[in-house]
Amino acid sequence: MGMVVVISLPLIFFCILLGVGCYFLGRAKGRQDIRTNPRIYGVPAPPPGAATSFPSPPPHTKPDNLANV
Repeated sequence: MGMVVVISLPLIFFCILLGVGCYFLGRAKGRQDIRTNPRIYGVPAPPPGAATSFPSPPPHTKPDNLANV
């Protein structure tokens, strides 16, 4: 029984230490990636000098609920 405790306690400590280390290294790598290569969501802007061939759509508005009263 003492042999199992001696073998498994260092293994448990090593796994916890490895998990914490991977967490902090991954967090630092993710923050560095966001700083150097930000993700931009949305429609890309047309290149400069490009003519727009279609008009822009009308703005979306939320319908008024006064008709439901």
